[in-house]
Amino acid sequence: MILENGVVRTLDPALPKAGALAIAGAIVAGGVGTHETALASPERVDLGGRCVLPGFTDSHVHFPTWALAQRQVRLEGTHSLEETLARVAGAVGAVPEGRWLRGLGWRNGDWSPSVEPTKEALDTVTGDVPTALMARDYHSLWLNSAALARANGELQVPGGVVERDERGEPTGVLREECAWHFRDMHVRPTHEEMVDASRAGIRLANSRGVVAVHDKDGWLGALAVFQELHGEGALSLRVWQSLPRDYVDRLAEIGISAGLGDDFLRVGYIKAFMDGTLGSQTARMLDGSGVEITSGAELEDIVRRSAKAGFPVAVHAIGNLANREALDAFEATQDEWRPRGLRPRIEHAQLLTAEDVPRFAALGVAASVQFSHAPSDRDLADRFWGGLTDGAYAFRSLLDSGAHVVNGSDAPIEELDPLAGIAAGVMRTIDSRPSWHPEQAVTLEDALHTTCVAPAWLEGAERRRGRLVPGQLADLVVLDRDPLECAPEELRELEVVATMVGGRWVHNPPPWD
Repeated sequence: MILENGVVRTLDPALPKAGALAIAGAIVAGGVGTHETALASPERVDLGGRCVLPGFTDSHVHFPTWALAQRQVRLEGTHSLEETLARVAGAVGAVPEGRWLRGLGWRNGDWSPSVEPTKEALDTVTGDVPTALMARDYHSLWLNSAALARANGELQVPGGVVERDERGEPTGVLREECAWHFRDMHVRPTHEEMVDASRAGIRLANSRGVVAVHDKDGWLGALAVFQELHGEGALSLRVWQSLPRDYVDRLAEIGISAGLGDDFLRVGYIKAFMDGTLGSQTARMLDGSGVEITSGAELEDIVRRSAKAGFPVAVHAIGNLANREALDAFEATQDEWRPRGLRPRIEHAQLLTAEDVPRFAALGVAASVQFSHAPSDRDLADRFWGGLTDGAYAFRSLLDSGAHVVNGSDAPIEELDPLAGIAAGVMRTIDSRPSWHPEQAVTLEDALHTTCVAPAWLEGAERRRGRLVPGQLADLVVLDRDPLECAPEELRELEVVATMVGGRWVHNPPPWD
């Protein structure tokens, strides 16, 4: 196949731009003229002036959870408790008898007035339908009385918070490990539900130019979900799968290490949590506030055991203390992971002190960030991290320091939409307001590199994916125009025309109007 009459952005500095692209099977063959004779009767695709880029990788996504969220009541963008309850009320009637009402996306920090959610408020619209609503940051769970009754009072677990009223009764809000424990015990989706939702989710992701994901739902059984979809031929994006920290010893005993699988599905890395989140006010801070999920000493032990088993570690860290302790743990254990060529990562890295920013590059620890979080969280950050936001979502500083930076969405917390994330990184705003901390904006070239090229490096697949050069897999996206010729404000208007994975069109094959 030859794609011609357009602009090809290879994202390879040796030949950044070409007018056409030759593909042989699943592989990029090269530029037309040099390799054309190697192609037997090639199909010619007229790009019609459109732009071709390497396909997008979402480096932080809870894929089955995001796919399921497309079928749940969505509460993002609500501006009051009353508006939130109205949306819930509109969904109650569609819940089959005996089933749960699931939802997500509420953030009471966005409500005016900013009140705390309660079971009593939820009861007024849900009645006896058990209801579980995840907060936007996925670290708090809002339950009604019918849902709380399922736990028979067994709500508290280590590393979690049960919010209580002045009488000592649960308010209906659980945070951190308490939220996750309740979800896993009572509201966990079935394997069949996840497979069905993910099958549709893959098609939606492909339509947005996504060719690969670094999935974070290993604890939920995502590996089995993707295996089933792969077996039926429905896995049209590449998955680098996480597994929970609790799996390390079992994996070592069996002899499984990172990279097991094929070009579409690989066992990737171990996932751990240091702290909570900004929105739930559980991020672990140098002032002593927040919730500790994993201590620095515990992380050191996890990293050492994971390295011996052949796995890099990805650790969630939001607050400045959580990030410092994560960096300390990777520094203390580098004698284990560095000789093995492992590539560890800190997920989010949302609030950093100036002295910790250069440590990412110095240690070789990647920063797995989400460009869309900065403008989305700006009001909460200004409220809860006042005076510290010079070090919040410090994408420019990390890049300038030489750190490996990869970009994702954290879907369903933000939407799985790489073009929206790229625009957020460049603009540092998602509405009509001026850029928030514009000194931390990234260039478009940086945004594309962190979304297309750097994720493949983090997987150890940089010789196979990420650039449109001979020998690499033909994973690409066709856009309606060349983003590098657009004004920054036009980036939000870019549209995905088609997506190819391994030389096969997985969204909207040509010809195009």
